[in-house]
Amino acid sequence: MTSGASDAYDSSGNRVLAALPEAERRRLQAHLEPVELSTGDLLYRPGGRIETVLFPLRGVCSILAELDGPAIEVATVGDEGMVGLPVFLGLGSPTERAVCQVAGYGLRMDADQFRHEIAVLDGQLQQVLQRFTQSMFTQLARNAGCNRSHRTRQRCARWLLMTADRMHSDEFDLTQKFLAQMLAVRRSSVSEVAGALAEDGCISYSRGTITILNRARLEANACSCYRVIRDTIDAAFPPAAKDQ
Repeated sequence: MTSGASDAYDSSGNRVLAALPEAERRRLQAHLEPVELSTGDLLYRPGGRIETVLFPLRGVCSILAELDGPAIEVATVGDEGMVGLPVFLGLGSPTERAVCQVAGYGLRMDADQFRHEIAVLDGQLQQVLQRFTQSMFTQLARNAGCNRSHRTRQRCARWLLMTADRMHSDEFDLTQKFLAQMLAVRRSSVSEVAGALAEDGCISYSRGTITILNRARLEANACSCYRVIRDTIDAAFPPAAKDQ
């Protein structure tokens, strides 16, 4: 990860930070460092110490459970949240791994400084992060049921829609390898599903770049989990009018 120019990063682009009173957000801004995120960047690992918390502005970060086989994605975080929730919850070392899944950029803060800010901001930051925590619980619950009950095509459509929401773009880079890992399926299954969505006019997929051609048709292919998760996030952190 490499730092970028500070003036290119606006803390209001993260919905957790934007939900704070302006004076408190400005106070936090002094302790936030801009950072670029590349696909595969490790943010924290099981049993390690979380050194920084991250507020994404663009991109997708995955929380992965490392089982006996390949790691399984249990949740994703974008501009609606924060990576490093165990620090807020006062837990010890994390039991999961967090990585950047779709490249982007964000703002990070030293974990010790973050703990200090939680203590001095009169409960405002805690209240906002409690709302984010609840939305994460919803996502975890839906993911558990979705992975068991819904077809790969439905889950793929949901993942693509959530990624587009977090990138604020209908075009983004995504390899079949990573998508297969996120969906816990073989790469051949991803090729088959992506081909079916392309034939249906939902997307195009070329050289690792996904383009959503018809969002309504893609959402029709997605399971109900997409709308439940999105509505939960929007209820916790109402989007700006331009994003609705």
